[in-house]
Amino acid sequence: MTLNFTMVPAQPIVRGVLILLLFILAAGALPALAATAHVSEANLVLPDLSDTSLAAFFGGASGWSLLFVGLLVCLGGLVFGGVIYYQIVRLPVHRSMAEVSELIYETCKTYMITQGKFLLILEAFTAVIMIGYFYFIQQLPVSDVSLILAFSLVGIAGSYLVAWFGIRINTLANSRTAFASLAARPFPVYAIPIKSGIAIGMLLISTELLIMLGIMLFVPPSLAGKCFIGFAIGESLGAAALRIAGGIFTKIADIGSDLMKIEFGIQEDDARNPGVIADCAGDNAGDSVGPTADGFETYGVTGVALISFIMLAVPEPAVQVQLLVWLFVMRVMMIIASGISYFGNSRLAEQRYADKSRFDFEEPLTSLVWITSGVSLVLTFFVSYLLIGHFVVDGKIYGHLWWQLSLIITLGTLAGAIIPEVVKVFTSTNSKHVREVVTASKAGGASLNILSGIVAGYFSAFWIGVIIVALMAGSYLLSQFQLTAVINPDLAKATMMAAVFSFGLVAFGFLGMGPVTIAVDSYGPVTDNAQSVYELSTIEQIPGIEEEIKRDFGFDLDFRSAKFLLEENDGAGNTFKATAKPVLIGTAVVGAATMVFSIVMLLTAGLTENLDKLSLLHPPFLLGLISGGATIFWFSGASTQAVSTGAYRAVEFISTHIRLDEVIKASQKDSKKVVEICTIYAQKGMFNIFLAVFFGTLACAFLEPFFFIGYLISLAIIGLYQAVFMANAGGAWDNAKKIVETEMHAKGTDLHNASVVGDTVGDPFKDTASVAMNPIIKFTTLFGLLAVEMAVGLQAQGYQGLVWLLAAAFLAVNLVFVYRSFYGMRIVAKTAEH
Repeated sequence: MTLNFTMVPAQPIVRGVLILLLFILAAGALPALAATAHVSEANLVLPDLSDTSLAAFFGGASGWSLLFVGLLVCLGGLVFGGVIYYQIVRLPVHRSMAEVSELIYETCKTYMITQGKFLLILEAFTAVIMIGYFYFIQQLPVSDVSLILAFSLVGIAGSYLVAWFGIRINTLANSRTAFASLAARPFPVYAIPIKSGIAIGMLLISTELLIMLGIMLFVPPSLAGKCFIGFAIGESLGAAALRIAGGIFTKIADIGSDLMKIEFGIQEDDARNPGVIADCAGDNAGDSVGPTADGFETYGVTGVALISFIMLAVPEPAVQVQLLVWLFVMRVMMIIASGISYFGNSRLAEQRYADKSRFDFEEPLTSLVWITSGVSLVLTFFVSYLLIGHFVVDGKIYGHLWWQLSLIITLGTLAGAIIPEVVKVFTSTNSKHVREVVTASKAGGASLNILSGIVAGYFSAFWIGVIIVALMAGSYLLSQFQLTAVINPDLAKATMMAAVFSFGLVAFGFLGMGPVTIAVDSYGPVTDNAQSVYELSTIEQIPGIEEEIKRDFGFDLDFRSAKFLLEENDGAGNTFKATAKPVLIGTAVVGAATMVFSIVMLLTAGLTENLDKLSLLHPPFLLGLISGGATIFWFSGASTQAVSTGAYRAVEFISTHIRLDEVIKASQKDSKKVVEICTIYAQKGMFNIFLAVFFGTLACAFLEPFFFIGYLISLAIIGLYQAVFMANAGGAWDNAKKIVETEMHAKGTDLHNASVVGDTVGDPFKDTASVAMNPIIKFTTLFGLLAVEMAVGLQAQGYQGLVWLLAAAFLAVNLVFVYRSFYGMRIVAKTAEH
């Protein structure tokens, strides 16, 4: 089969037309050279953190000095990640497994290079808007605009490089985990994936915080706010693109490989299947690259939202300094808390499980989450008391603020532990919901399998929603005490602002265990790949392998136990991949409330006018609410369409090129062809979807400002429920299949076939559509901030007609890419092509 598929980004005419359209926007803004009078995130001027007359800590230390110490802690986090990396490199591994993991890495590396080029193309589109806004509207000099654009590139590079580190260490850990299983001891099979995971988590959070502290401490205060916006937009762009493309890639490969189990009755990771290498690369592209970039972006954007809120809502510089320093010191403490918790849990797990021949792999992962939550809670209160135990404003001491703020953060920190437990109720191999999926499949086949998984997804969305509402309600109540007294002198405004700030702090608390949340999420791709590495190495068929392993490594082989341990550990990996998703999705929604408030402050001149337009009685606002929901369902369908079409092509190729009787392993040529198919459809799907989001955001922002507010609110709320439903339904189907394979040993039966069908439905649910909503929501909100300010600036200069003309043009381009995301990605049979 020859693929005559034209790559969209390779069409220079398309790129030229789109960029020309954006330059028309910038040129249209040229008459509005005078900056508008409102205060926005881009106009923020940070207070002087080194001025001890504003605020001093620990008996005279400046905020600048404290945060500089935080830089050193971040450097320590980077060293921590590097040390663990080299520890994993030195772990024992057989050459046959190391060769497979290196092949997977080389495939991932090629994919990442391709995606890097794509990101630069997408950055070009975003840069045009940023130049139009900062140069034409804000009238900043070229040097300042260049610095802002440089930080947007830093944001992209941060998402990209931490994702690259993730796939590198994971592809080292997968072969070491597979090899460790041969000794039939479960503890190393657990310890290696979590070791690689914590390395990713610590390096990711430390890198993010290092960059943000660098902006706070070394960028001129008048430019720092703008650089934060540039950085946040860059990392959101990187995370959105890598999440979308990675999710499409991995599920094309996964479905293509899974369906071969039904068609040919072979094992999941049969070395003769040319789709397995693509599946392994996809495990990293979708379950390592995507979440790592997403976590990097989530941590950064939430921080930027809180910084912006403090600067917009709090008029008193002394209060600004105290809150900013407290916020960043708390972030530094969370790195320390995660490191302490990891080492403590490792010691505890070794004592409890090192000598056991069997244990539940979920248990030490669960204890790690809860220990981290407890340590974070204690540090939060202790450090808050030391920093702001005597919070002073205008000579008055607010002695209770420290524990009230600590308690609000704790609500979020506890959510980081509670939400995973709730998710496990619906996705774990021990879950009654998952076992009901299996039971339903026995009599009802694939049909009842799918229906039962949908039920689990719906119920999980309900309970996650209840928990988030309860946490936000609790934070609201706590915010109405001393926080209202210090945040703003106007009591009516202060009541509202304190509530919004508390919502942002809940999102902050969600991420308080950031390194550990990323660690347990990264556990999954290692365990998934370890199974594949074992099968692809064909180690069981190597002559004299028993004697070789005994001679070189000093233990006796146990192939049967090794395969059982790897499959069981993969189930735990599936569960904890599922638990991390709602935490990241939840921060998108809770954090979006803080970011949307910044836009509200802009449009209402600091809550003094146009408040009546934030109402269902204002038709544009109501229409915006409806439009945001429509966008969520378009996105869900478009991303799934890309997976469906790509999987069709992959299945078509694999089924006609698989050789079961002639070879031990599939040829590299055939494997590379499957990777090529996955890459083509991932890139085309990502390009169509991202540009539809990009131009849709511009269209909504220019159409009517309060329409855009409604659009953002709807996008966040409906996106939350859709994402949680899809993620947890997919997790239930995935582990139902795992139960059939590991506990019931029913591979090759009708029951197994039914569970495989359910899993293939859940694949794009949990790993494509749902997970990409988080960065999409935040990119739309951040990027929309600049777009709506451009529109307001043009309107203020009397260019209402131009604004509507541009809105129509952007909407037309948006609809073109919406159309292409479906009808340009349709499945076309070969007979219809020729």
